[in-house]
Amino acid sequence: MQRTAPRLTRILACAAVPVMLVVAGCSSDSGDSGGAGSTGSKDKGAASATATPTPSQTTKTVEPAKFTELPQACKAITAKTVAALVPKAKTKGGTPAPSSDLTSRSGCSWNGLDDKGVKGSQYRWLDVSFYRYESDASLGSGQERAQENFTKELGKVQRTEGAKKLRTAPAPGVGEEAQAVTYQLRKTNEDFVYTSVVARTGNVLVLLSYNGAGYAGAATPSEASIIKGATTAAKEAVAAVVAANK
Repeated sequence: MQRTAPRLTRILACAAVPVMLVVAGCSSDSGDSGGAGSTGSKDKGAASATATPTPSQTTKTVEPAKFTELPQACKAITAKTVAALVPKAKTKGGTPAPSSDLTSRSGCSWNGLDDKGVKGSQYRWLDVSFYRYESDASLGSGQERAQENFTKELGKVQRTEGAKKLRTAPAPGVGEEAQAVTYQLRKTNEDFVYTSVVARTGNVLVLLSYNGAGYAGAATPSEASIIKGATTAAKEAVAAVVAANK
């Protein structure tokens, strides 16, 4: 009965460490064999040294991550494209998204209102985010992890609350795989048109959103113009990832 507390402490400690450490150091309670003496321990050590490792003891080898760097998010889309997509942008250089680790995630956004007087105003918003995934023996290769999150992020966009006339289509020429989700959303008593591009290149996920609306009687932007603008910006963003790793 005096050994119960130490034994329980050891079991809980082993449950909290990674599997590989458990296999190495928590597979048995050393010294719990009663009066067996030291001979039993030596025999166990010899058997362990000569035994063939089981699959669970073999370290998994994963493919190295393709990209090790992310581009500067606010420079990933050219100034010329930003000027075309977001006229009268408040901050032409973009507003960087907060990040505690710019080698793993970064982002930038632009927005502006082009006031045309009695003809109304046109509002535009553009943002881009980058997520880089490392290869990990327990989680998979960086590319596999990016593929998994590609599916998750695409699903999130497709479930946008309040979205109308939502449709998803491939975005050709954008990375290794890309989908563009276009929909309409009513906000601030105006009809906004959105296109969100979810793209992957190697182990990097690129999320880009472009949207706009007409105010004070101005026409709502066409879906064709929003899709074209989003696709153009997404291509530049993916190209920036490649350029950052040359």
